[in-house]
Amino acid sequence: MVRKVQWQFSSILLAAALAAALFSAGAAAADGLSPQQQLAYDIYKELVEINTVTATGDTAKAAEAMAARLRAAGFADADVQVFSPAPRKGNLVARLRGSGARKPMLLLAHLDVVAANREDWSVDPFKLIEQDGYFYARGSGDDKFMAAAFVTNLVRYKKEGYKPDRDIILALETDEETLDRDSVGIQWLLKNHRDLIDAEFALNEGGSVGLKDGKAIRNSVQTSEKVSLNYLLQVKNRGGHSSVPAKDNAIYHLAEGLVRLSKFSFPLRLNETTRAYFEKTAQFEGDQIASEMRALLSDKPDPSAMSFTRLAANPVYNAQLRTTCVATMLEGGHAVNALPQLASAKVNCRIMPGEPVDEVKATLERVLADDQITVTQLDRPVLSAPSALHEEIMGAIEKLSREFWPTAVVLPTMSAGATDGSYLRNAGIPTYGHSGLAGDVNDIRAHGKDERILVKSFHEGQEYLYRLVKTLSGSGS
Repeated sequence: MVRKVQWQFSSILLAAALAAALFSAGAAAADGLSPQQQLAYDIYKELVEINTVTATGDTAKAAEAMAARLRAAGFADADVQVFSPAPRKGNLVARLRGSGARKPMLLLAHLDVVAANREDWSVDPFKLIEQDGYFYARGSGDDKFMAAAFVTNLVRYKKEGYKPDRDIILALETDEETLDRDSVGIQWLLKNHRDLIDAEFALNEGGSVGLKDGKAIRNSVQTSEKVSLNYLLQVKNRGGHSSVPAKDNAIYHLAEGLVRLSKFSFPLRLNETTRAYFEKTAQFEGDQIASEMRALLSDKPDPSAMSFTRLAANPVYNAQLRTTCVATMLEGGHAVNALPQLASAKVNCRIMPGEPVDEVKATLERVLADDQITVTQLDRPVLSAPSALHEEIMGAIEKLSREFWPTAVVLPTMSAGATDGSYLRNAGIPTYGHSGLAGDVNDIRAHGKDERILVKSFHEGQEYLYRLVKTLSGSGS
């Protein structure tokens, strides 16, 4: 009787499991999603809805959740490891084992996101909202799309029994949004577990597919990054009572210096990557912008065009032309009825690769033109050489890009922002920022209000990365 009851109970469980599977497949079909797309969506939703704001969220929880997905797909415990170097901080390293014929490749994505206030957004930033053909959420593009796509694709490879020529390593790391300031993310992994993430090359965030009027115009491959460096500007003063104001006012000194900085532009400085960028971008720009790009690249630029005013007026293009320094934080005074004893500002600079850092500080002091404004460098620059345009990698990207986005130009880029790819490059692992995620070039919302990505681009980009990684891992697409 006991065995019969057990058999009946097992049958009920099996029937329930089959019903759930059929219901899930039916729901996916009803939504127009394949089972594979449904899995990608489910992983993405789970990841997005774990609050991983760098300062207050829990990347360890996110790392454990993704580890559970991989273990459930059949990955051995030894091949899925979560490390927590500090409370609420987590890094996941997973490995799909190949034949070992070639050195491993590394897939890198970060779990942490920047802060988002509910009152600033039109939707809840920590719920995945599908609306008007977009997925809205903090981290929807930066960088939980890539994290979810990589996890989904590893699960898919495992279920297929795929045996690559090289190991495929996945690293989901924490604290990228602070450039791993506290050394609990990629720096910790490199220092403590270099053997687990050592690879011939890495794929990372930093390059996306650009859409203009709905048409794909470029598929970016980030091979280098500008150097991010912060400076503190301070003016100190004896202060006094506000009823007897003096001309020597700390706030005025600082404000006037910042106005001078706002009108200053660093000189033009091109490199191999940015030359290729402007050369290819000129193909799909209007006549006026294209002519300035070609003039910029000529052997003997026209002196009258050296300001390149139209290019410089475009913030995206201007960031490719030169070092930039911009005031981002401001503070001054201690009481409404007291003259300020201290006024301060923080300035964020994005320095062109190869430009001496000390010269930037000297330039700031010269432009501020006030001995009362002291300039202090706040952090240590992460300098890294560009990754070479590897023939195998670029060839695979060119081939697949023609299939997915026939109108797009494959475009080497220098990122004006910063990623943890710089740490990998410094560690001898060439790194390529390349996501396969398509978005409007004039609607960039990462770190901003109502961050979003196209639903179509989510599924398309996930499939693109699936095929690209398969190609690069040795089997072809």
